[in-house]
Amino acid sequence: MNAGVAVRVAAARALDQVLHRGRSLKATLSTVLPALADVRDRALVEAIVLAALRQRARFDRALREWMAKPLPERDHELRALLHCGFAQLLLGVPAHAAVAATVDAARALGRQHQAGLVNALLRRAQREGIPEAAPADAWPQWLAQRVRRDWPQAADAIFAASAKEAPMWLRVNPRLHTRDDYLQRLHDAGIEADVQESLADAIRLAQPQPVQQLPGFDAGAVSVQDAAAQRVADALQPAAGARVLDACAAPGGKSAHLAERDPSLRITALDVDARRVRRMQDTFERLGLAIESRVADAMRPDTWWDGVPFAAILIDAPCSATGIVRRQPDVLLHRREADIDTLRATQADLLDALWRVLAPDGTLLYATCSILRAENSEQVQAFLARTADARLEPLDAGFGQDTGHGHQRLPGEQGMDGFFYARLRKA
Repeated sequence: MNAGVAVRVAAARALDQVLHRGRSLKATLSTVLPALADVRDRALVEAIVLAALRQRARFDRALREWMAKPLPERDHELRALLHCGFAQLLLGVPAHAAVAATVDAARALGRQHQAGLVNALLRRAQREGIPEAAPADAWPQWLAQRVRRDWPQAADAIFAASAKEAPMWLRVNPRLHTRDDYLQRLHDAGIEADVQESLADAIRLAQPQPVQQLPGFDAGAVSVQDAAAQRVADALQPAAGARVLDACAAPGGKSAHLAERDPSLRITALDVDARRVRRMQDTFERLGLAIESRVADAMRPDTWWDGVPFAAILIDAPCSATGIVRRQPDVLLHRREADIDTLRATQADLLDALWRVLAPDGTLLYATCSILRAENSEQVQAFLARTADARLEPLDAGFGQDTGHGHQRLPGEQGMDGFFYARLRKA
């Protein structure tokens, strides 16, 4: 099997796992990509699968309109392969290469008898273009209704932004160089990028790049992190030398950003999953940061807290991830309506448990990558109502729309992910 066909086979199998077998995108790619030796092949597989998931509604419409009858259950892998073929055409892969390699992939998957069908459908897509579909069609009906209820004026823009490719943002390590110095390093390496003046450490690439091609990545010069997540450090603003808790820290980017800005901070980073903690430790090691990382359940301080209060606490809470659908499009396949109540209960428990370990006059930042009011402004409103010594502190318009109980950035605004921030002070 040549490399081009192997790439299409890998993409189809990965997409089949996510579309039809309930596997998460992240877990699937973590097993599929390492099997490909060439970094360019890994990048293409990831791009194909992401594009196929983002444009799932369009591709399903094409198959409905162009096929006399739906594909049977046993042909789910073929459906995934066809979606991968359509995705390549949208990604700008030369059509002759995309069609030929995808047809050969059908044969490699043991579907010689369907290779002609694959060829015919991809040739039609090449000639006619893939029919459009409303971006909201990719969302479960119950979730689309929630978004429309919460953001009636912005819902269509949210759906449209969530179907687009997310830009690649970098976080420059200010311990090693300034943002503008690193921007010049990128330009010298032939990598196009720009900055927004309001974002002290952020650079946006014109095109995504493998991290191995970023100057100084292995030496800790830069990390990959969306600009909305980088604003967490601006919102928390711990004092020099403060004792800081990052309660749901993996993969560690926000702790690392705080430590890069101020190495005097005494940061404890927790996560309940040992594997995620190990990956977090690898990140801290690459960046040369002395951050205490521990496997612990943040909701049970009695099992890990030493009794010394924290001056600042970050709760980047588990949430519906509805603000990062463009990065994790499988959210729309796997999220269930009952999940929201479960997540809300977890968020409330985290707020209540960690408020106890915050020092008087300390700051707690509650953040999520959700756009649902139930997880964000309503969660904060309920916490303030039951917590007599909690006060909401103001944030500026750079953190998004003022909801009255925190600030909400919607997906795609200024090129950033959807994100929520609420800064609370203990009286």
